Amino acid sequence: QVQLVESGGGLVQAGGSLRLSCAASGRTFSNYYMGWFRQAPGKEREFVATIGRFGFSKIYADSVKGRFTISRDNAKSTVYLQMNSLKPEDTAVYYCAADLSTLPTTEHQIDYWGQGTQVTVSS
Repeated sequence: QVQLVESGGGLVQAGGSLRLSCAASGRTFSNYYMGWFRQAPGKEREFVATIGRFGFSKIYADSVKGRFTISRDNAKSTVYLQMNSLKPEDTAVYYCAADLSTLPTTEHQIDYWGQGTQVTVSS
């Protein structure tokens, strides 16, 4: 069992930045591929970014490419999402996800989810 706890969400103006963190516990963190997903009001949960077990492989959704950066610190069992140049359409609940098998790019392959953290971008 893996427990994931997100933090760092909040309210920010358009053009601003936020850094989300997801702290993991319970299993060996470096065994897991990690990812971030988000769900806006009235919409389905969507993929944002994913990172390989040792940080070498990264994939981003087109909507965040060039603005968001995913990273991880295996010594701290934490994955991060640096979000720059935020837009109102980035407003959503952001979820951390862990997968034992592969880079998680769809919600159907996720082994563990965090509880989510709200990000609100005002115009």
